[in-house]
Order: sequence, then C-alpha cells, then structure tokens
Amino acid sequence: MEQVDSALSGNGNDSASNGDDGATNTSDTDTDSDDVDAPELAVETEYNSREEFGQPGDQLNDFESLDEWELVQGSGEADTEVAFDGSQSLRLTAQDEGNAVVATEFESTDMSDLDVSMAVRTTTPTDIALEIQLRDIYGGHASYSLREITYGTDNVGWFRTCPGFFSESTTPVEQDAIEELRIIVHNTGAEAEVWVDDLRTHEKPDQGYVILNWDDGYQDFYDPAGPLHDDHNITAVMSVVRQWVRGQREGIMTIDQLQERQDAGDQIVAHGSHTQLTELSDSELEDTLNTDKNWAVNAELEGGNYLVFPHNDFDARVLEIATNYYYAGGFNQSGSPNLTGVHGFDPMVLPRTIGYDLDTAKTCVDIAAEHRQCTILNFHQFELDNTMGVDDYRELLQYIADTDGVETIDFDDLWSMRRAGH
Repeated sequence: MEQVDSALSGNGNDSASNGDDGATNTSDTDTDSDDVDAPELAVETEYNSREEFGQPGDQLNDFESLDEWELVQGSGEADTEVAFDGSQSLRLTAQDEGNAVVATEFESTDMSDLDVSMAVRTTTPTDIALEIQLRDIYGGHASYSLREITYGTDNVGWFRTCPGFFSESTTPVEQDAIEELRIIVHNTGAEAEVWVDDLRTHEKPDQGYVILNWDDGYQDFYDPAGPLHDDHNITAVMSVVRQWVRGQREGIMTIDQLQERQDAGDQIVAHGSHTQLTELSDSELEDTLNTDKNWAVNAELEGGNYLVFPHNDFDARVLEIATNYYYAGGFNQSGSPNLTGVHGFDPMVLPRTIGYDLDTAKTCVDIAAEHRQCTILNFHQFELDNTMGVDDYRELLQYIADTDGVETIDFDDLWSMRRAGH
C-alpha cells in the first residue's frame, strides 16, 4: 500500500465498500464496574465528564503523520488548524454524493475482544454516516457505523464515536486476523467535510447490554409498559420534561407515578424543557439546565445526572454548558441499528436507535449480544409511528429475556462501565 504524507495521495476513482464500522483494541484495562460507584445526585457535576474521560483506552493512531494512510476515495489532507489532540488532524472531503475513504495496513492482529473509537468533527452532519471497517487477511470485512449525526452546525465541535457493528461481508470476517482498517465517510449530499483524530482501541465487556429509553413521560410508560417490565424482570429508563410533569401537558405521568416506577427499578432521567437547546442564549441555556437539575434533585429522581437532549438537538456550546450539570446522555439517533462500544463512547454524545420496528429492535439486541456492545432503543407512546405497538413491545421484552449474553441496564450502569474501562 502506497504511503502518503501531509497530503494524502491515491486513486480517487476507487470505490469503497458499503460496509459500516469497525473496532480495535489492545487495552489491558480493568473493566470491573462494581468498583465504580454511580455519581452522587447534586445540582452541579463534580467534573467535566468529556474532559475527564475524553481519551479512553489505548491510542492506535494519532494522525501526527499520515505516512501510514492511503487515500482510496475522495480527498484528504493534514489540517494543522483543527486538531482534537496533538498538532494536526486528518480532514476528509467528498463531493456530489461521493464517499471519502482512507485505509491503513498493519500486521495481522487479533481484534476479537476489541472495539475502536475515533474523535470526529463535521460541518455536514445531516448528509453523512461514519464507518470504521476492519478487513482480514482473507478479504472479509466487518463494518461498524454511526448511522446518523444530529450534532448541530451552529457551533461545530469534536466528539468521540465508538460505533457499533452494522454489517459484514458475505464471507464472515476473521476477527483474529485483521490486517487493514478503513475510515469511510458515507456522503449523501453535495459535499461532505469531516475531520478525524485520535484513533483508539477498547477492551470489550464480557456481554452485551440493552437500554430501553422512553421519552417525554407519557402514561404509556406507567401502564401498560411498567407492568410488562415487572413481568419480565426488565428495567427501563424514562426521560421526563419537568414542565409537563407539573401539569403543562395532558397524558403525562405524575411525580408520584415516576417515583413509583423508580422504586420498581426503572430510572428517571432528564429531557430538558423540550425546547431546541441550540436556539437558547448562554444565559437561557444555563438557567433552564440549572432549573431542570434542581427539580430532579429536589424530587429525588436518582437518574437526574443524565440528560436526553430534546429533539436530539445539541452543538459544542450546548455540550460545554450541559456538562456543568450532567455526566452522560445524547443522542445521535437513527432508524437503523446504531449501537456503541461500551468503553469508548463520548459521555454526552451517545447513539440511539428508534424503536419503531420489532425486527430492527431484535437485530439490535442480537448485535449487542454477539458483539458485546450496547444498544439504546428509543420509545415514546404506543400510538405514535416512532414506537412499536404494545404487542410488539411485549414480544421484544420476551426476546431480550430469552437472549443469552445480553441484559437490560440503565445509564448509571453504562456510565459506571465507561468509567471503569477508561
């Protein structure tokens, strides 16, 4: 493979695979989350989670030299003006729905127990999907993909993605014999612009995980979903809107009902004021997040340290202020399987999959179990198009209960594992 330096060279007419993301790691980290306590519920956080845990695992490539990378498609160059860490990053661009692809080769390596993450920045989030692809010595490949990005462009910033498995070649990839890694920017628009930096590897956990994340606080979560959770010995998470719980919208759970479900084992987390956070001024944003967190603390909602951004709307400014009050949350959301590695994700920029379709949700559970990753499935109200019907939901819960190698958790559990695996 031809080596390249500060400006990548290669044949821009080569086509890339349609696969989606990849993983790698040689970390020797102790990942026993039992040794890591959930953070104490308080109005302000004790630390900035994105700074404290911004570079987990072991570094695989720092992009300080591009000699090891070959351009396969699109355009690429070193950018010394924009970097996540060090003196430069790799800037990838593509035009007219074309992809941008770079590849690096190394000695055959066992990736069976590893996930891969990278720092990412983009000015074109609505038109791209990101993929890390692993290729073995026999030509097989596995794709790990962040399917959609809702990180806003008003204030562009870096985030880390540790994408979940999405697909593989017809011939199953031999994870114990990986010799090539590709980074692929899938572009569906007129142009794509992405910076990547700080490629890292992470040890996989012993099993997979599922978070059932409901939004808005509708009564469906209390009944019929609540009794279904109890019947299947499964826990779930509800993201609530403070004003709605206090009577500003009909059909919303009361604080007593929320606390009842919390006592039953479900977790209650924040969902902001259900306004576009990127449209608020600094003072308005600070005030609404502070007020929301105060309410959660006073109501003794133990999941109040975690935030689901209303409308999945956030940017660099929102993330900077939100970390004053919350440790983890998100989301970059997609209708197709959109999982994450457990030990390498950005604390405030998790991915999530819309729970509108039973088959898709089952696929997510299967991927989580087989690849020891985490799927976060999102629901709202059974009568809405973005949520499967109650009969399908009952079947999903039974499917999770019957699937070996996977269990339901909440954000305390996931955040504890992320910190333990740092």
